[in-house]
Amino acid sequence: MQHGPAVRRRKLGEELRSLRHASGLTSRDAARMLGWHQSKVSRIETGVSGVRPADVTRLLDTYGVDDTRLRNLLATLAGSAGGGGNGWWHAYRGLIPPQYRDFISLESQARTARTLETSVVPGLLQTADYARAVTRASLDGLPAGQLDSLVEVRLARQGVLRTDPPLRLSAVLDEAVLRREVGGCRVMREQLRHLTRVAQLPHVRLQLLPFSVGGYAGLTGPFVIFSFPSTSDLDVVVLDHLTSSLYLERKEDLEAYSSAFRTMQAHALSPEHSLDLIAAIDRDGR
Repeated sequence: MQHGPAVRRRKLGEELRSLRHASGLTSRDAARMLGWHQSKVSRIETGVSGVRPADVTRLLDTYGVDDTRLRNLLATLAGSAGGGGNGWWHAYRGLIPPQYRDFISLESQARTARTLETSVVPGLLQTADYARAVTRASLDGLPAGQLDSLVEVRLARQGVLRTDPPLRLSAVLDEAVLRREVGGCRVMREQLRHLTRVAQLPHVRLQLLPFSVGGYAGLTGPFVIFSFPSTSDLDVVVLDHLTSSLYLERKEDLEAYSSAFRTMQAHALSPEHSLDLIAAIDRDGR
């Protein structure tokens, strides 16, 4: 397990090395064409050194890579590998920690996200009031201005569900998520109805794991699996903790979490029956 920026550097380096090989160039050739020392190319490809998005663009030009989506992804990864980036979240760099910025940059470029949540509604599906209540509870004593800004960030992240093409989101939620009255009855009722609306989007698949399932593979904690366009080599599992995020990117880890997610989907209610359960919880006022 590693922290996001280190994982991003290594993944980015591996992808750049693969693209260089595909172009038929040696590291010496690439360095000569760019006016760099060969050691710089080697350090980038092994993940020892970070690389600026502008230098990634130069490398991709040299390798003849014209896939716009792949170019944007690798440039964004270059920013996140350094703990930053030039996306909309850059304006909040003084407020949100580097690992959160790294997470947002991955989310913004991913093709699909598969997420398990055991305690709260996923951030991409939260209402403003619910997000405020969750943030206030998890960061007790936060000044009002910072709280407002963090809620803005949470809502801005949801833009990935409205882009063209949108992020394809598959979410499995423990029934406890919907039974926990976060923010009070009114806030929770609004959140349940918002879930019902969002779950009917063609690119969102929402399933609930009812209490009757008993124990299941993900009971020990939530996770997100990001998959990317153009290459599966950049896929990553993110585990959230109170003060940090951990990133798993080994093939064995990805296969284990993907298998666990498929198993949970198989045991969860269908999307249609999940909506029925949401409606029932809403009627019960719980």
